[in-house]
Amino acid sequence: MLGLLAPLALRSWAAPLVLVEHSSLATGIKVGEVDSASALVWTRRTQAVEGDPAAGAGGELRLSWWPAGDEESVQTTDWVRVSPEEDGVRQFELSGLTARTLYSVEVSTRADEADVIESLGASFSTAPASSDSEDVSFVVITGQDYHRRDDPDRGHLVYSAMKELSPDFFVHTGDVVYYDKKDPDARDVEAARYHWHRMYSLDLQKQFHLEVPAYFLKDDHDTLKNDCWPGQTHGELTFQRGVELFREQTPSGALPYRQVRWGRDIEFWFLEGREFRSPNKATDGPDKTILGERQLSWLERGLAASDATFKVIFSATPIVGPDRSSKADNHSNRAFSHEGEILRKLLADQENTIVVCGDRHWQYSSIDPATGLWEFSCGPTTDRHAGGFSEKQRSDAHRYLAVRGGFLSGSLRSNGDRGQRLTIRHHDVKGEVLYEKAFVVDGRE
Repeated sequence: MLGLLAPLALRSWAAPLVLVEHSSLATGIKVGEVDSASALVWTRRTQAVEGDPAAGAGGELRLSWWPAGDEESVQTTDWVRVSPEEDGVRQFELSGLTARTLYSVEVSTRADEADVIESLGASFSTAPASSDSEDVSFVVITGQDYHRRDDPDRGHLVYSAMKELSPDFFVHTGDVVYYDKKDPDARDVEAARYHWHRMYSLDLQKQFHLEVPAYFLKDDHDTLKNDCWPGQTHGELTFQRGVELFREQTPSGALPYRQVRWGRDIEFWFLEGREFRSPNKATDGPDKTILGERQLSWLERGLAASDATFKVIFSATPIVGPDRSSKADNHSNRAFSHEGEILRKLLADQENTIVVCGDRHWQYSSIDPATGLWEFSCGPTTDRHAGGFSEKQRSDAHRYLAVRGGFLSGSLRSNGDRGQRLTIRHHDVKGEVLYEKAFVVDGRE
């Protein structure tokens, strides 16, 4: 945590201030990893160069934040230097925040001490305290391909539709970018970073993240290449460097797997499915894993200790499925059936627990025939990206199946001791509801 200056009146800078969307903050601000008392604020200093609209730049960044409407309480960090070698990135850690409070933040940047200051603002709300019974809403996407965006100039239309719902937070379940696709095929750090630069220079993405805090999960395409595992390479890019780049380009906390409570009635788990996995081709059995022993034990302990009414598990890849028979990199596949069976039973044994997954290029809601565990797949961000499955492949496990793009939303409506309702909805790219499932707990029983 950076040392803080004493609270001061907002914008009492010595240098002139220009409040503009400028190339020096071309990829905006992302607030992430929010809980009831803390948050991360991610930003970059950028410069437009030939072939890259938002290359990393050297210079200085500073952050101010305050409860919205209370500018007397503004706090400001010192200026901190960033460099092109670290892609101009800085993540600011905020702590000591108040639960269920709307905060304003402002990132300022300058090239040097004498330069004009440019600034950009954002906002976010903290989570309710674990003792408070309050409504909560969230949205979820996966599979975000730059070349298959449905608004060529502005980005992906799902961001506009999700923003209209005014969610408390957003979850990206992975495949944020696609390193191993052409134009360019990211075989080195420079090309990998370019994938992030152009994606988050898009206006719909950038404007959304100025208002909605996020949690990011990584998957194969935004780590290295299709169906990857530790130790592999893609040109000069190594798996470990890919992990480091993901943490550089998203607001990321200390651990890739984590849990967060949003009030008394709901708790969320974010699983890490790449860093600890065995090779897909390894023989299945007790030693083959996706989660790794430590993460699986953490999940088991956390679920057992939680007294939340609802528990939601976010996974980059399917746990229930069904998936394509040709796939071999997730828990719904035969290749990881041993751990998959253990995981499905563990989750199904917890009352009111569901799975939300990404990765698959179609939407579905399904129930595991053996355990009764529900899983919801949000589908890719655009209709152009949908495929790889057919609605003719609908099975007894499916309650809903559509080979199309869009997003998923969840809303918890709490009536305190009288009960709670968690509703999961599948939406098309413009926000129309295609399917919904409600889980109800009657507190009077």
